[in-house]
Amino acid sequence: MKSLSSPVPVEENRRLRILAEYKLLDTPPTEEFDRLVNLAARLFKVPIALISLIDRDRQFFKARVGIDLRETRRADSFCTTTILSNDILLVPDALNAPHFAPNPLVTKPPHVRFYAGKPLLAPTGERLGTVCLMDTKPRHVFTETDRANLSDLATLVMARMEAHRLEQTKSDSKARFENIAATSPDAIICSDEHGRITFWNRSAEKIFGYLADETLNQPGSIILPDNWRKVYETELLRLRQGERMKLADRTIELSALRKDGTEFPAEFSLSTWVEADTTHIGAIVRDITERRHHEERLFQLASLDALTNLANREMWRARLAQTLADETPATILLIELDDFKEINDTFGHSAGDAALKHIAQQLKSTFPNAIKLARFGGDEFMALLPGNGVQAARRAAQTLINVFATPYNFAGQSFDTSISIGVVLAPTHGTSAEDILSAADLALYKAKSSGKGYYEVFSPALREVAVARRSFERELRLAFENDEFELFYQPQVSTHTRQLTGAEALIRWNHPTRGLLTPLSFIDVLNEKPSAPAIGEWILQTACRQAVRWQATIPDFRISVNLFEAQLRTNRLLYTISALLAETGLPASSLELEIVETSLLRNEAVTKNLFRGLRNIGVGLAFDDYGTGYASLSLLKTYPVSRLKIDRSFIHHVYEYAGNAALVRAIIYLAKNFGLDVIAEGVETEEQFVFLKNNKCPEIQGYLFGRPVSAETFTAQFIEHQGPLNFPHARQAVNAGSTEQLMTGKDGP
Repeated sequence: MKSLSSPVPVEENRRLRILAEYKLLDTPPTEEFDRLVNLAARLFKVPIALISLIDRDRQFFKARVGIDLRETRRADSFCTTTILSNDILLVPDALNAPHFAPNPLVTKPPHVRFYAGKPLLAPTGERLGTVCLMDTKPRHVFTETDRANLSDLATLVMARMEAHRLEQTKSDSKARFENIAATSPDAIICSDEHGRITFWNRSAEKIFGYLADETLNQPGSIILPDNWRKVYETELLRLRQGERMKLADRTIELSALRKDGTEFPAEFSLSTWVEADTTHIGAIVRDITERRHHEERLFQLASLDALTNLANREMWRARLAQTLADETPATILLIELDDFKEINDTFGHSAGDAALKHIAQQLKSTFPNAIKLARFGGDEFMALLPGNGVQAARRAAQTLINVFATPYNFAGQSFDTSISIGVVLAPTHGTSAEDILSAADLALYKAKSSGKGYYEVFSPALREVAVARRSFERELRLAFENDEFELFYQPQVSTHTRQLTGAEALIRWNHPTRGLLTPLSFIDVLNEKPSAPAIGEWILQTACRQAVRWQATIPDFRISVNLFEAQLRTNRLLYTISALLAETGLPASSLELEIVETSLLRNEAVTKNLFRGLRNIGVGLAFDDYGTGYASLSLLKTYPVSRLKIDRSFIHHVYEYAGNAALVRAIIYLAKNFGLDVIAEGVETEEQFVFLKNNKCPEIQGYLFGRPVSAETFTAQFIEHQGPLNFPHARQAVNAGSTEQLMTGKDGP
């Protein structure tokens, strides 16, 4: 690969000479610089952070995190471009930046995509290196706040470098010391072995308020508060007795005293040397008021959640680890807001942010004596509370759930919220942070499976269940590879003619040890797996090919297929179906896709476009379980559906409950007025059939006419059957299916 050109600043030789004065090149790692790059990595959430010094032909990493290299060629350095100006160099995506795309750091490990660097400016203006951030993924957002924080970090690094440079002068001559001191931004003070001031530079005048003439021959103690003067006198006495000063060759932080009597935080670096048989004392004093402010602000940003001002994940974990190490009894609550995504999707991110702030405020109010409260990210929060009594923990969890049972207001609108909580006791349930967090996740999962607004206290049995679930997930992952899935088909029948009109394709799992499993046993787990789109595509292919075969006997036969939510997010469903229809020859009007309302709200704009495309090619779209969602009516205006499926829960007691009958009539009426077809599912009795026929529901599906069966059985029982389906013919299927229905409930995809 051709070497990249290496741009060189004006007066490069002067820059290199100043860099050499800092004596940092090729030095081993030091805590003060390592601490700053670790802060940078946490603050900006990047895997790589560096303090880079640009030498003549190389860049040397004085401190680094996330990369093993100690240096690189200057020609390969992003930073050599950064030091050409005083501003931040920002590269959102190196692959799209012609100057950086061929860089070995981009094309080879660590495969840098994002870069942000701020030059390190010496007091005399030379650009010596950079503080830089790198990521292996592109970043297209770097806010003004981010720029300010990076600039503050560069200021802190340069302050450390300047202190290091001045400390190196302790081995130089006094003349050299005074020459450097004249241009230093720090106070440089020299005194004799009796403590009388012999040198006072210009920066000392600015920092302490004394002119040089006012300080010569004055005791050095004039810059120290009363509580430090005794220590100072003891050090002078030790020096006069021929002993070494204990504080020499060290950097310490303590209060300093100005002429006007005010105190400020300062950093003192003390050294001694002998010249003409006389011992001299040198002190470099830096006002660190601003640095303290920067450090406190940056460390706060790195430790707190910006939205809620609670501790962030890293800070909370550190506090938990300390609590466990101290063997302090504690209660841990893992709290998750129910339906947070729906709040964001329905009302916008400002409403979601308001909900998170509301949780944070309620946590603070409910647990004022908490050891630490934190937002873990997203809609997850953590509370670390003192004590580990199980009854007290239960009361704490229930109290918090009760607090969130009260609606809160945002932008003039009332919001109902609920939370789910996983409760863990330490050290009863674990002695490491990993054990505690794992237990909290398991307890929260159990609480959420019970519904909204519940808590669950961890028990060892939950871990056993989780192990069994992971084993089941592994089996499910292999099921598709081993051809263990099979499609069953349930007939759909005209209420007017009792003729077969089509079928719904329903997945079954032929488990090698558990036998035939209905979707209730595995569909929730399968929905979350990466293989769901591929399995959904297999269902479509299998069902469409089978429908073509049956159309040889029943030309208008229609096949209905349930979609996984994951299929709506792949951006290939329209192409897949178009290709499948072309391949099989199945008319688009003979394919109907069934969708549930909740899947529509995940990415509304994308889903609308997808459904319009499907309807444009003639594929039918049916709302499954219609009437059970909270936004059903509005969705009829928004989505181009072609049929409604009346949920079985309305059909089951259609005669016993007048409300059910009214709902079924209303859905049939809505469908007619919206120009939609309608089908009722879960029809089990002749009475239900008669009710639906009398109310002009055109089609039905349910155990009255047949349960889901294999393709072979469906062919023999329904396709080859001539004429209307009669109830006695179906009664055996109803009876055979009743037990299964009670055990498995509603079929899934």
